Amino acid sequence: AHKGDSSAIFTSRLGWDITDYGQEKFDELGLFLFTVRNGRYEDMKLGMGMLYAEKIMISRKDQLSPMHRHNIKAEDIINRGGGKLVLELFMHDRDGGIDPKAEVSVPVDGTIHRLPAGGLLKLDPGQSVTLLPGVWHAFWAEGKDVLIGEVSTVNDDLTDNVFRDPIGRFSNVEEDVAPVHLLVSDYEKWVG
Repeated sequence: AHKGDSSAIFTSRLGWDITDYGQEKFDELGLFLFTVRNGRYEDMKLGMGMLYAEKIMISRKDQLSPMHRHNIKAEDIINRGGGKLVLELFMHDRDGGIDPKAEVSVPVDGTIHRLPAGGLLKLDPGQSVTLLPGVWHAFWAEGKDVLIGEVSTVNDDLTDNVFRDPIGRFSNVEEDVAPVHLLVSDYEKWVG
C-alpha cells in the first residue's frame, strides 16, 4: 500500500471490516461491513466539514450483531434488500446502561414508533430507522440475508461502541502469512 498516495483511506478507516466480535462464531455472531466514507471528529467539534459517514453491511440470516450503543454517533439504519432486518431496542438509563422498563421511541421513515423496552422492530426492504446516541440495539436478518445501509454522523469504531457484554469489536486474526487485502483493523499493523 502507498499510504502517502491514499492517506485519507487509512486516517478515515475506509474499507473492509469483517467481524466476529472476537468470539470466533461468525455464522452466529458477526457482521460484514464496508466503510464507504467517513469524516473526522475534529470537524464535528468545529461544526463544519465532513460530519457524516456511510457504511454498507451484510447481515447473514439469523446472524446477530450484539447489543450495543454509541456515545456520539447518530445513525440511520436502512434495509436495502433481502429479508427483514430485526432490531431489538432499549433506551439507556441515567448511567448509560440498559433501561429494562423505559419505552423506546424511534423514527421509522419519519414516523415515530413506540415499543416496549426490548421490543423488536422489523424493517422491510426499503425501510429505515433513526437511532440517536444512547439507544441500545442489537440486530439480525430474518428470512434471508439483508443488505444494510448506514448513514451516520462521523464514525469511530475504536472508541464509540459500547457493548452490553464484554466482547471485542474486531476479530482476532492469527496472521500466518502477510495479507493480500487489508481489513480496516489491519491498517495500524501493516501500514503504520
